[in-house]
Amino acid sequence: MFARNNRLRGVSASAPIAALLVLVLTVQTAAVPSYQFATPVFGLATAPDGSLLVADAGAGIVELRKGVGTLIAALPGVTDIAPIGGGDMFAITSGGPFKLHRVSKGSKREIADLGAFEAQVNPDGGAIDSNPFDVAALNGGSALVADAAANDLLIVDQRGNVDWVATLPSQLVPSAHLKQLAGCPTPLPQFAFICGLPDMMPAQPVATSVAIGPDGAYYVGELKGFPAPTGMSRIWRIAPGTRHATCGTSPACTIVASGFTSIVDLTFGPDGTLYVVELDEASWAAVEFGFPTLGGTVNACNSSTWTCTQVATGLPQAIAATVGTDGKVYVATQVLIPGAAEIIALP
Repeated sequence: MFARNNRLRGVSASAPIAALLVLVLTVQTAAVPSYQFATPVFGLATAPDGSLLVADAGAGIVELRKGVGTLIAALPGVTDIAPIGGGDMFAITSGGPFKLHRVSKGSKREIADLGAFEAQVNPDGGAIDSNPFDVAALNGGSALVADAAANDLLIVDQRGNVDWVATLPSQLVPSAHLKQLAGCPTPLPQFAFICGLPDMMPAQPVATSVAIGPDGAYYVGELKGFPAPTGMSRIWRIAPGTRHATCGTSPACTIVASGFTSIVDLTFGPDGTLYVVELDEASWAAVEFGFPTLGGTVNACNSSTWTCTQVATGLPQAIAATVGTDGKVYVATQVLIPGAAEIIALP
C-alpha cells in the first residue's frame, strides 16, 4: 500500500468495514459540517482565515467554513493541500497526473510534473513509480512533497524546478502479523500466498507525510510497505536545506520517534506538538485486505523530548489531521466510504 504499484486509493469501498469502531479516548467527537465528500478523502489543512481545506480526490479541494462545505477547485486525484496565504495554496495530484499545482481563488496552474521527475531521476534507484501524497509550504515560495511510492522527499521551487531532498531506506521486518491477520495456516484461498512469506523480509519505507517543525527541520513519516508490520513506522528529522541525503547513512537524517503503525500524516500545532496519525493499529493491510481492524490513532508528541501520548484511538480509516485556529485537532475519518467520510473535531 502506497508503495510502488500498491496504493491506498486502490482499496475497494466494498471491503468489509462493519467491524470498524469509534473508540475515542476523550469524551466524544463531533462532525464538523454536514458535507458529502465524493471520496476518497486524503489531505486536511487549516487556512489562515480559519477555514478547513480538504483534499477530496473524487472531486477536488473542499473548503469547510462555518458549517458549510464548498468545492472551491475541481481537481480530481488531489491528495493534499498546503495553504500559502491570501487564498493561495499548493495542491498535489496522484493516480495519473503526478503533479504539483498552485491554486488561487478557484483557478489552478501546474507548477511541476513530479511523475516526470521520478521517471528521469528516480532518486532511490528502485522501480520507477510515483505517488505524491503529502505537501508542505516553505517560506520563500517552495514546496516539499513526500512521494509515497518513490520513497523520497522532494522540493520544488517557485519556477517549478524539482530536486530531491532525501530518500528513505527499506527495512527488514517480520511477516508474522500479516500471517496472523490472514488466518495462517488456514487462510482463505486468495490469501494463501501470505502463509508462504519468509519470516523476515524487506519493507519499503513509503513516505506518506511531511511537516515543517518549529526548528525549521523537515519531518517525514513512514507507512511501512508490504508485509505491513505493526510498531515499525518511524519519523525522520531531516536538517533544513538538505539535498541528496540517503537516510540511514547520512548525518542529515535522524530518527526522532518510532514504534508507530502505518503513519499517514504529521502536523505540528502552534505549541510545537507534533500530531501523528496512524491509519489503523492493525496496519494498512487490515484496511486494504478486509481483515479485522482496530481503528486509527492520533498521537501527540512533544517535539523537545519526543515523548508521545495517544489522544484518540479506534478512529475508522483515519487519514489526516490539522490543528485549527481554534486550537482543536481535526481529523479526517472513514475516508474510503462514499457518503460516510467526515471531518471530526477532537474535544
